Amino acid sequence: KMWVEREFFYVIKFDKPYIDIEELQPQEGEKAKRLLLSFDLKPGENVQVKVGLSTVSIEGAQEALEKENPDWNFEKVKAQSAEAWNNLLSRIDVSGTEEQKVNFYTSIYHLCIQPNNITDVDGRYRGPNDSILYSPIGEYYSTLSLWDTYRAAHPLYTLLVPEKVNGFVNSMLSHCDTQGYLPIWALWGKENHCMIGNHAIPVITEAYLKGIRNFDVEKAYEAMKKTSLTDRAGMGVYRKYHYIPYELENESVSKTLEYAYDDWCIAQMAKALQKEDDYLFFLNASRNYTNLFDPGTGFMRGKSSAGEWKTPFSPLYSNHRDDEYTEGNAWQYSWLVQHDVEGLIALHGGAEAFITKLDSLFTLDARLEGENASPDISGFIGQYAHGNEPSHHIAYLYNYVGQPHKTQLYVNKILTGLYHNTPDGLCGNEDCGQMSAWYVFSAMGFYPVCPGVPEYAMGSPLFPKL
Repeated sequence: KMWVEREFFYVIKFDKPYIDIEELQPQEGEKAKRLLLSFDLKPGENVQVKVGLSTVSIEGAQEALEKENPDWNFEKVKAQSAEAWNNLLSRIDVSGTEEQKVNFYTSIYHLCIQPNNITDVDGRYRGPNDSILYSPIGEYYSTLSLWDTYRAAHPLYTLLVPEKVNGFVNSMLSHCDTQGYLPIWALWGKENHCMIGNHAIPVITEAYLKGIRNFDVEKAYEAMKKTSLTDRAGMGVYRKYHYIPYELENESVSKTLEYAYDDWCIAQMAKALQKEDDYLFFLNASRNYTNLFDPGTGFMRGKSSAGEWKTPFSPLYSNHRDDEYTEGNAWQYSWLVQHDVEGLIALHGGAEAFITKLDSLFTLDARLEGENASPDISGFIGQYAHGNEPSHHIAYLYNYVGQPHKTQLYVNKILTGLYHNTPDGLCGNEDCGQMSAWYVFSAMGFYPVCPGVPEYAMGSPLFPKL
């Protein structure tokens, strides 16, 4: 993963004067200063602290302190925060056990602590390329972990907080204005490029198709096209070969599958906007996943530019971020064809063979091969790995082959066995709300297998009443 250094500014203010300040030596690997402050307090006295942040300047941080929290009334701030969260959490009312409700509402909390509006109180913010920009409406959202969150978090935002979604989309378009393409993984206004895919595309498509359209639709569509047709991260060879050869680009299988899905989303947007030529082009490109399916093994597999399968091959093998798969292996990533499940079933030879393969996924030994297997692969049920995002739709695929009872079985097993009301209650990285979004959807009894289209697969409701 590639992380970009970020600069932000802060002002810290105390309600009592400190009498001494000492700068501590940074520990190994640290760049930030650490300060030790001493206060002269009577027994029972407290010190209150306020912190103002800005991506732009110290003056911006100072202004945040003065305008957003001018007094020293801690109980007032606490009450306002509690009221805001209770208003948000009460948008979904469930009946169930105490444990279930704590898990459910904690999941909504995890979901809604991002994306973050990083504008200063005057509307300025630091965007891509260190540019200082201005939002006339005082909104610019960052912390966009899109490889994770396009799958369930953003579809859930459209239902839970639809009033925020236009702001998310407009922020993505502003990001594109400066960067030249839509965000991949944006943090504090800058681009990380730390994950794969072009997953602002399904977020915009889903918003539009659900009727959330308070943004420049033509501009958004052109940004989607431009992003998909740039020559970066293997997309040039993807267009040339209609898949990504493994010797030309790392994570070639995962990128091919993710790009094919993104192309399908552009096709749906083009169809809605009556752009027939674009619709046919991107719809055809969305079938590129078929070029990496090996009928001999039944897996999506690395292929060279000469059309030869990479050997040796084991579907259990993982070499973290340095093989054909992103934070997964062939067992976990070969199902990533959310947009054409029927086509994936046909590649397997029909429903019975597909069922047999799905059954194997959930019943194999939970083991990995390779000395550098991805630590992100966790939360095993067989080779199904709920602790990372590429697996999140797979339990729902039984619905497409006439076995919804198995979807219900495994969804319930995940809900009850892999989410707990404990500090280590998640089986993998929260990933900016995606892990919790899966829980919220699935506990309500449905899930967006294919984000970008307003359809849901039915599962196994956890609650007797919503």
